[in-house]
Amino acid sequence: MTINFKDALGVHADALELRAERTKVLAANIANESTPGYTARDIDFGAMLQDRIDTENGELSLSDDQPLYRVPYHPSADGNTVEIGVEQAAFGQNSSDFNTSLTFINMQLRGLAKAINGQ
Repeated sequence: MTINFKDALGVHADALELRAERTKVLAANIANESTPGYTARDIDFGAMLQDRIDTENGELSLSDDQPLYRVPYHPSADGNTVEIGVEQAAFGQNSSDFNTSLTFINMQLRGLAKAINGQ
């Protein structure tokens, strides 16, 4: 009998991949804080995760997985929409959520190892 890791890990593998992708987008925003005309971007994590779940269940996917542009609270004169406080808060929350998904995956893998060893 083979183990299907996709089924064993559930939604957490997709969540971890999307969190890593969101980390890259948020890091690019932070790196371009002082770039004139740079537009801050983000991804809709919930919609993208739901889209992956629907695709795996054989349903038609309607989203396009493109980053969304963030509307600034206080627009700058140079056209840059990055607000460092907002970006840092989003990055910190995303990092915490990434660690949570990683913890769930580790727990599931430990459970599989115990089952394999007959414990």
